[in-house]
Amino acid sequence: MDYLNGEPVGVDALKALALTNFGHFTTLRVDDGRVKGLSLHLDRLAADCRTVFDAALDRARVRALLGQAVDGRTGSLAVRVTVFDPGLGLARPGADAEPHLLITCRPVGGPLAPLRVTTVAYQREMPEVKHVGLFGQLAIRRAAQRAGADDALFVEPGTDVLSEGATWNVGFVDAQGHVVWPAARVLPGVTMRLLQTVHTWQRRPVPRAELPQLRGVGPAPSSTACSGQAYRVVPGPLSLSIQPTATGASLSLWHLMHSAMFTAGIGPVMPSRVTLPPPAERA
Repeated sequence: MDYLNGEPVGVDALKALALTNFGHFTTLRVDDGRVKGLSLHLDRLAADCRTVFDAALDRARVRALLGQAVDGRTGSLAVRVTVFDPGLGLARPGADAEPHLLITCRPVGGPLAPLRVTTVAYQREMPEVKHVGLFGQLAIRRAAQRAGADDALFVEPGTDVLSEGATWNVGFVDAQGHVVWPAARVLPGVTMRLLQTVHTWQRRPVPRAELPQLRGVGPAPSSTACSGQAYRVVPGPLSLSIQPTATGASLSLWHLMHSAMFTAGIGPVMPSRVTLPPPAERA
């Protein structure tokens, strides 16, 4: 069941989102009612709501509606919270906004498979905001797939510096074994930020020409499963492949992703439980 402001969502509200397509969202992974980085997801929603709608968002209400959406459901879910205002149209998007909360759930996919990616010069509109305007990324992903790749890795236009994937952050292990996050305008992803709390890292420009020298590279999505494998760069006709390394490889970033993100009870990324509030507080 999908919910809009706690009620089953109707066609008219979805029609407004589909036709106007103005809003923002976050997608989080829920494992048996528990979420790692929940406070970061709530921070993102509140900050983006202020940026996109110039409006405040009630974090407690978001958490309560999340609890309603996953109540009684077990296993692993990808839960998306979309914030939009069905009253805003194409003609008057500058009107005062009344943000609505659409919560949808789907099963989590399997472990990340090896990726063949091609590099493309592109920067998302307002890259620091997780907004619903996905046409550019999906058009590039489609073109990459029709050319024989799986996805695209973006390069900042005019700089040749790597930035992010079509819908994922990317991190690297350089020739000296340092964990590196690209110094570029990217979405501050929750998985990336959690990893940065439990591992030493540096942020610097990573030029495309450095790809053959990198010891490891890997995507950092928020809701898909992670096998815990390390990844290495394989240059090829489509720029590079991201392939699992042999067992025992010492690319600590991706072992860390497995242990910190998908094993309960790891230090500062202890998961939060999403539950329904007491009955007296639900009215």
